[in-house]
Amino acid sequence: MALIHHTTLRPTKVELLAGWLPTRPWYHGPAAPELVKAGGFRLDDPAGEVGIEFMVVTGSTDGPAAYLVPLTYRGAPLPGAEPALVGTMEHGVLGTRWVYDGCHDPVLTAGLLALIEGRAEAQAQSITDTPDREVERSWTGAGPVPGLGALVDTDESTEFAVPDGSGLVLRLRRVLTAGSTAPDGAAGQVSGAWQQPDGTRTRGLFAALERR
Repeated sequence: MALIHHTTLRPTKVELLAGWLPTRPWYHGPAAPELVKAGGFRLDDPAGEVGIEFMVVTGSTDGPAAYLVPLTYRGAPLPGAEPALVGTMEHGVLGTRWVYDGCHDPVLTAGLLALIEGRAEAQAQSITDTPDREVERSWTGAGPVPGLGALVDTDESTEFAVPDGSGLVLRLRRVLTAGSTAPDGAAGQVSGAWQQPDGTRTRGLFAALERR
């Protein structure tokens, strides 16, 4: 169970993302975005060492308005993951935290597969030991996904081929679309809710295990 500390962060998560997000191939907004945390959820690390968060941020409405940013928070650098480092921040309780693009962190990708397959439960972002009932998931596969291949970023998503001959691809939506659902034939999916810039609440697809 992840313990949520209500304390100071310097810089804040949103401040870190404002500098990092414009460097991503799937980001289509202004070079200096004014971001707002708009939704998301957490997962528990079974080992209790890594913070796992799927954050939704919104910004300028000149382009796509909502982005899904999976993040991991670690007490020490993740070896070999320097290109995935979003930045560091000072946590008022835990000290220095290394913040990573969670798609490059095996703890997060294992947690996402566990969520899709029903072996893990989405947790509220800001409340300890509280399930997030707005997150929905489904799984129709016959057994657990054995693993994921190397990731590829596109202009809208981050994709991982499943290297077992099944023809499945885990596609994590970076650009979120209100009302979106998993495509026909998807073996599993996760959807959630977020606040739009105009103040309305909506939901859409976050990730899906799709057929090629």
